[in-house]
Amino acid sequence: MEYIKSRDIFVLMRNTLRLIHPRLMEHGSRVAYMVYKMLEDRGVYEEFELADIVMVATLHDIGAYKTEAGVLNDMLRYESRDSRAHTIYGYLFFKYLSPVEDLAKVIMYHHMDWEQLRKMEYEYKDIAAYINIAEKMDIYFSAMGSQFNMQMFHKQAGTRLSEEGLNRFYEVARKFDIFTKLKTGEYKAELERIIDYMIFSNEGKKKFLEMLMYCTGFRDEQFVVDSITTIHICEKLAGRLMMTEDMKERLYYGALLHDIGMLVIPKEITDAPRRLNSEEIKKVRLHVNAAEKVLDNMLREDVLSIVLGHHERCDGSGYPKRLRGQQMGQEQKVLQVADTITGMISKRPYREPLSKEKVIEALNEEAAMDRLDRPIVSMFINYYDEIMQSVETESAEVMKMYQMLNSQYALVSKRFKM
Repeated sequence: MEYIKSRDIFVLMRNTLRLIHPRLMEHGSRVAYMVYKMLEDRGVYEEFELADIVMVATLHDIGAYKTEAGVLNDMLRYESRDSRAHTIYGYLFFKYLSPVEDLAKVIMYHHMDWEQLRKMEYEYKDIAAYINIAEKMDIYFSAMGSQFNMQMFHKQAGTRLSEEGLNRFYEVARKFDIFTKLKTGEYKAELERIIDYMIFSNEGKKKFLEMLMYCTGFRDEQFVVDSITTIHICEKLAGRLMMTEDMKERLYYGALLHDIGMLVIPKEITDAPRRLNSEEIKKVRLHVNAAEKVLDNMLREDVLSIVLGHHERCDGSGYPKRLRGQQMGQEQKVLQVADTITGMISKRPYREPLSKEKVIEALNEEAAMDRLDRPIVSMFINYYDEIMQSVETESAEVMKMYQMLNSQYALVSKRFKM
């Protein structure tokens, strides 16, 4: 069963990363458009292949989202820095976390000088070379405006940049009026058409969504920890509650995406070393509305309702719609319980994780007041040790990948003084 279309997986990733750094994502989209037109003109790829390349080209700087925002706000300055750390981090992301791992080296090589890249035994080295050209064109065109001349790079032909790639770019820039379309935003419609050709299996979609979950760690690593914990608690509760496979699948997607809207909440609020005041709490609650804006018309309605209902409560005291128990499905209620447990057992800037006794006491109180579903709370408490031991083991396995990516990034960053 399809819960999200292939094209919408890409749109969701693009929109989420835009929340983290809008300017960098707009740059990625413009680069992808230029690369797409160069490859379309070349005529050696089918539409579905071009669609995958557009995805990778759009996300070619995914490793740069870990860079300080102040540097990214000055793209010319960023372009002049040693870029190896973010290219390797982006390569690791696509190699280990995506279903298009064969294109991962495109990201690692896209800043490599052509005289070195041309010697590589890699099927897609020309794509990396095209991204290098398109990236430079976009950065300097954006910075120089009417003073920009695309021929300014021709002195690098055959050395830093591919001569064939440059000549092809000059041709398509004139033929398709590339720079006018970049300036007016017309190019976006062409990109939307090609991504309709994206085809991913359900497993491939899940890999991309899990990759997206890891991307939230660019903003705050705690988002990743909390998401993984919530997903596994949901899985264990769903199994104990004998949910159908369809229900488990919907719950998985809901748990994976439930806190995506937290990316819009200012860090001074999410990282506050104290309890939040009433105005700050109101701002935090807007994360559900933000999630709806990001996910609307992408997820199936029944999955979206799970995401949007994770802060509702059975007695109608939740938010944002103040739904009551009979208005919600079992998946929503399970996610509410799992999300609440995650909040209790996770370290927060203003307190340490709660003990088992405190968690059980708080859950019993919530159930007694009819805020959380009583049978679900009882099921969790009855199997507390078994569920939490399993969650801890499985979460640790998933976190190993995330920690490996971070450690590799840290090592490369230190080596190249990024």
